[in-house]
Amino acid sequence: MSLTPPPRHKYRNTAQQAMVSLLYAAAHLERLVAEACEAHGVTHEQYNVLRILRGAQPDGLPRYEIAARMVYRAPDVTRLLDRLESRSLVERMRSDEDRRVSLTIISRAGLGLLERMESDIVAVHERVAEPLTAAERRELARLCDLLAR
Repeated sequence: MSLTPPPRHKYRNTAQQAMVSLLYAAAHLERLVAEACEAHGVTHEQYNVLRILRGAQPDGLPRYEIAARMVYRAPDVTRLLDRLESRSLVERMRSDEDRRVSLTIISRAGLGLLERMESDIVAVHERVAEPLTAAERRELARLCDLLAR
């Protein structure tokens, strides 16, 4: 099921049309990725954190750095990490340099979960991007990068 944007004649200008269309496309992708994540027992936010921590191996990251890197800012990263830790998907430890700082690292179980999820997430991305050529996909990525600056 896809979302249907409002009729084009309702837009005040092309900037509004482009941004509303982008929001609809992002919501559609978000919903499909969230469904794929839920099939594996995690939320999209938890999946995002696991990917961030996989990229930070082997050192891990403090909570504030995880929060800064998240696609969607979670209001309570501590609770999100608590849930992942209770499922043994992440581990927490004190920093050697500053004992006041708690670092979170992805566990073997977390890495295994990401590996099992990979094909489902790739399938969602391919399904959503299917109408676009490779060149259009590259252009979309470039345009989105420009907007996110």
